[in-house]
Amino acid sequence: MAAIETTAIKILIYLAPMYFANSTAMVFGGKTPLDFGRNFFDGRRIFGKGKTFKGTFFGIASGIAVAGTINWLFPDAVQLLTRDYISLGILLSFGAIIGDSVASFFKRRNSLDSGTEVLFLDQLDFVFGGMILGSIIYTPNFYEVLYVSAITLVVHKFSNYLAYKIKLKQVPW
Repeated sequence: MAAIETTAIKILIYLAPMYFANSTAMVFGGKTPLDFGRNFFDGRRIFGKGKTFKGTFFGIASGIAVAGTINWLFPDAVQLLTRDYISLGILLSFGAIIGDSVASFFKRRNSLDSGTEVLFLDQLDFVFGGMILGSIIYTPNFYEVLYVSAITLVVHKFSNYLAYKIKLKQVPW
């Protein structure tokens, strides 16, 4: 297999749990917010209304399910990353949700409401959260981080615009 094909497969397998966790949390979110509607010491919401228990659960569960499915369907391909892809998928899924929540926390500290766009933070928070937590098992090299970031910037913008157009989101970012 050519080096470029190997890299592309690694990146796709690496991104899948994070992408599914992040998008499923948005689509299936709602109901009880993670912060229970409470405010932080500064008087602002801790995370905001967009981070919910339902979204967190379904996001993490879908990321793990995708990792399990990929592991089952493509056992040789996952070996490009690690021998324990299921555990990596779990870490990537949790990390994606944590990264997105941490970004929301910092946005609230800066008086930015849910839905306010912060360029790069909104597009990359979940993948950097996933990469940080996932680095317990697999640490991407510098070029892989660049590829993941570049791909995510494009895919995130396009998918959010599409979600906005089909009324899954209130804003196109």
